[in-house]
Amino acid sequence: MKKSLSAVALALALTGPALAADLPHYKAPPPPPPPPPPMWTGFYVGLNAGGGWASSTNTRITSAPIYNPAGFNPDIVLRAALSGSALIGGNNNGGFLGGGQIGYNWQFYNGAVVAGVEADIQGIASNNSSRTAWNAVVTLNGDPLSTVYNVSNRLDYIGTVRGRLGWLFTPTFLLYGTGGLAYGGVQSSVSMLQFRDVGLGSQLFGLTSGAFSDTRVGWTVGGGVEWMFWPNWSAKVEYLYYDLGNVNYAAGVLVGSNFGFSRYGIAPQINNRYNGNIVRAGVNYHFNWGAAPVVAKY
Repeated sequence: MKKSLSAVALALALTGPALAADLPHYKAPPPPPPPPPPMWTGFYVGLNAGGGWASSTNTRITSAPIYNPAGFNPDIVLRAALSGSALIGGNNNGGFLGGGQIGYNWQFYNGAVVAGVEADIQGIASNNSSRTAWNAVVTLNGDPLSTVYNVSNRLDYIGTVRGRLGWLFTPTFLLYGTGGLAYGGVQSSVSMLQFRDVGLGSQLFGLTSGAFSDTRVGWTVGGGVEWMFWPNWSAKVEYLYYDLGNVNYAAGVLVGSNFGFSRYGIAPQINNRYNGNIVRAGVNYHFNWGAAPVVAKY
C-alpha cells in the first residue's frame, strides 16, 4: 500500500509541470491608443474664390418740395416732388469674387473641437447694377410731369474678421460656424431728368445728380466644412451672409425752370441697403510642423 501511494505521488509530481505548461498564459491588455495629434493648431494662410449676390437691390428716392416762387402755380412743386420720388428695383448685383485669408486655430477638448480667428479680403468683379426707370404724374391742368432716373449701385470689395468654432467628426473633417465683423467698399450714383409735356413738345424743367462712395462696416455670419486632405493642407467650402447697413445721401437740388424763370425746387434723398450672400471655396496651408492626419476614430 505504501509503495502504491509513493508511486501515485511521484506520477503527480512529474505530470504537474507538463500540465502547467499546457495552460494558456495570461497577457495584460494593451494600453489605450494615444489621442490624435493636434494637427489643426497653429497659423494658416490661404486663397479663396467664389461668387456673391445682393439680398436688397432696391433704391428708394424721396424728393421734398423746398421752394415755389410767389405767383406761380403752387401745385407744381408738390407734383414735381411726387414725380421725383420712386422705388427702383434692381438685379441681384451678382459677381465673381476672389481673395485670401489668414487665421489661427486652437484644437482642444481631447482634440475634438477647433476654435479660431480668421481675417480675409476679396475683390469683386462684374457686380455693378445699373438701371433706368420712369415716373410720371399729371398736374392740375392735365399736363404730364415726368422724371427719368438712372441708378447705379456696386460693391467693389468685401472683407471680414471672424471667430470660428467647429467640431471634428473625424480628425481630418471639420464642420464649423463663424461670425463677426464685415467691411466693404460701396458706390452709388443717381441722375434725374424732369420735364413737362404741354402738348407743344416737351419742355425741359431741370436735372440733378448725386453720388456716394465709402467703406461701410457691418456684420457677417455663416458656416462651412473643411477637410485636411494632406499634411499641412486643407480645403474648405463656406457660406457667409453679410450686412453693411443702409446708405443715405442727397442729390443736388433739382430746379424746375423754363423760359429763363425758376418755377420750383425739390431736394432728392437716396437710400440703398448693402447686404447679400457669399459662397466660396478655398485652400489653406497650416504651419503646424507637419503633423500627419490620423485616420483612427475617436
